Order: sequence, then structure tokens, then C-alpha cells
Amino acid sequence: MNPVYLDNAATTSLDPEVIKVMSDCMRDVYGNPSSSHNFGRKSRSVIEESRRKIAYELNAESSEIFFTSGGTEADNMAIRGAVRDGGVKHIITSKLEHPAVLNTVNHLRLKKKVIVSYLNTDKNGIVDLSHLEQLLSENDHVLVSLMHGNNEIGNLINLESVSILCRNYNALFHSDTVQTVGHYKFDLKKTKIDFLACSAHKFHGPKGIGFLYINKDINITPLIHGGSQERNMRGGTECLYGIAGLAKAIEVAYKDLEKHYQHIYKLKQYMIKQVKEKLPFATFNGQSGDLNNSLFTVLSISFPKMDYGDLLLFNLDLMGVSCSGGSACSSGNVSQSHVISEIEYQGGPVVRFSFGKFNTKDDVDLAINSLVKLFT
Repeated sequence: MNPVYLDNAATTSLDPEVIKVMSDCMRDVYGNPSSSHNFGRKSRSVIEESRRKIAYELNAESSEIFFTSGGTEADNMAIRGAVRDGGVKHIITSKLEHPAVLNTVNHLRLKKKVIVSYLNTDKNGIVDLSHLEQLLSENDHVLVSLMHGNNEIGNLINLESVSILCRNYNALFHSDTVQTVGHYKFDLKKTKIDFLACSAHKFHGPKGIGFLYINKDINITPLIHGGSQERNMRGGTECLYGIAGLAKAIEVAYKDLEKHYQHIYKLKQYMIKQVKEKLPFATFNGQSGDLNNSLFTVLSISFPKMDYGDLLLFNLDLMGVSCSGGSACSSGNVSQSHVISEIEYQGGPVVRFSFGKFNTKDDVDLAINSLVKLFT
């Protein structure tokens, strides 16, 4: 029996097309992109062509794309830049955000750089947009930071609705879209977002590379100082093969978007049906059980309190099923998820299954059958 991987919200395997592009780049394109000679110009052209490909897929300008080491750096660059250079004195966010946002915001609060307000959420973790409007109406110099798709419970926010509220009250809008770029379509000329964070390894690209979209009307200074790379926005020699891999990954993702959506949607639909039939005591966390109002890639399941519940993930792993209890972004951390703590759940173990384009119905069957064995 081959083990199955159902933890695609944590990271994904490299697409074969991405591997080829990266391998070719590592072998053939090795000049420093800042060098003026032929080898340097060849490397520079790879970077700029990659930037254009990414901008095209998001309907953005290539000058609005800045390469980073991933989503965490992109979130930091946006939030710290907005406070340092954008005149932001007040940040509105939610307690369900990724630690890259929550910890950055809290650090700025402790340093007395900003006041922070947390939006009301209901028992399923749905953000109260009327509370957002109230806070926007009462405060000036505001940055709103809300993730597009929650990595643990799959909840989605309506980017257009939040964008309109921010525009109406002259607030900046930052969104961590790490779970949605490469899975959902974006039109950044239509939907006004000031900062958007992305990480390649969430859609079958390489780890250690991502980007921050900065709307052309916004001006911030670098988070990382050094050379003049990224148009003076991020010092350090660029990760050339990572950038090439990111561009290929996003190109492949959007080329086959509908095909992959249908495939993964049906896997999640099938798993929900199987859970309801064979594990009727289980419940779905947040909105993840609502196929039309959650990430089609994420299903978070809550089980009743049980003896040795903390060993559920370990036992699933022994049975060949790789999944997680929530976020995989805190290495070795097995404490209760901050997201799950903010919603209604059964109080027992929580398991997040997250699907990718390489998963099959057989993978889901193995996961379901393993759970049934563990609970009988």
C-alpha cells in the first residue's frame, strides 16, 4: 500500500512542467541578473518574463509584482510598509488570520506603532462585514488585513465586498491569498486590492519563492535593504530558478484551472458524503463542509472527545494517510490551533484534509476506511 498525501494546503508536490523549467534554468541560466554582460542579461530576461506571466494571469501590471521568499515575507513587507510609509495608525483584522499576519500585527501593537481591532466572527468563523464597516466609519488611517481563504477551515471572504468598503472609507486593503492564487481567478484591475501575498508552493511550484502585489498607487520602502534588486524594493540576488518555477506553476495552474477545479471539487464532495454516511458523529469545521462557500481544496473535520485523541494524526500516518490538524506553518507545534479555538467544534481531535490535482478517489477511500477502523 502506497501512502497517500492529503495535506496540500500545507504544501504541494512540484508539477513535472515546473521541474523541467527549473532544471533547465539551473543548468543553462546562471549569470547574476544584475550583471551587464550576456549571461547577466539572459538571467534578467528570465526574471522579467516571469514577472510578465504572473501579472498577466492576475490582470495586473508587471511593475506591481515584487518577488519575495514566500507568503510570510510578502505579508510582513505589506503590513510593515503600510505602517511605516503609508501613514497607517489602525489595523483591522480577524483572530482567524495566518500567524504571518497576526504575529506581525501584534508585534507592531506591542511596539505602539498601531492600534489593532479584531472583527467579530460567528460560531463558524464567518467575518462580520457590518462590524468592519462600523470600525471603518469610526477610524482613520486604517489598514484592513483579511485572508481570502482560510488555510485551516476553508472559509472564504468576498474580496470585492471588502474592497468596496475599504475604498468607501479610504482604507488600505491587504489580503493573504496564499491559499487561493493558482486556484481562483483574480482581476486586480477590477477588484482594488492594495497588497496581495502569494506563495508558489501552494500550487505545485517551488518552496522559498513567492511575490507581493503592490498596487501602483501605493508607495512603500523596502523591508530588506541591500542592493537595488526588485527595483530597489528587495535587496539580495534573486532566486532565478525559483522565480522561473513560480511563473511556470502559475501558468500551468491557470491553463488547467477549470479541469483541476472540477476534479478536486468532486473529491471533496465525495469525502463529505462518505463522512456523513460512515462517520455520522463527525462534524465539519467552519464553512468547510459547504461546497459552494469554502475552499474546494480544504475539508476540516471535528470529532468527539476521545481517549488518545491527540494520537489520531499519528495513527492515520501509520496507516498511510498524511494530513494535518490545521496549519503546518509552526514547525513541531502540536498545541491547539488558534483558528479552531475561535469557532464552535466538538472539543475532540480536529483533522484537516486538503486535496490537490494529483489526488484520486482511492486516496479518499483510504482516508475514510482508516478513520472508520480507528473509531470502531
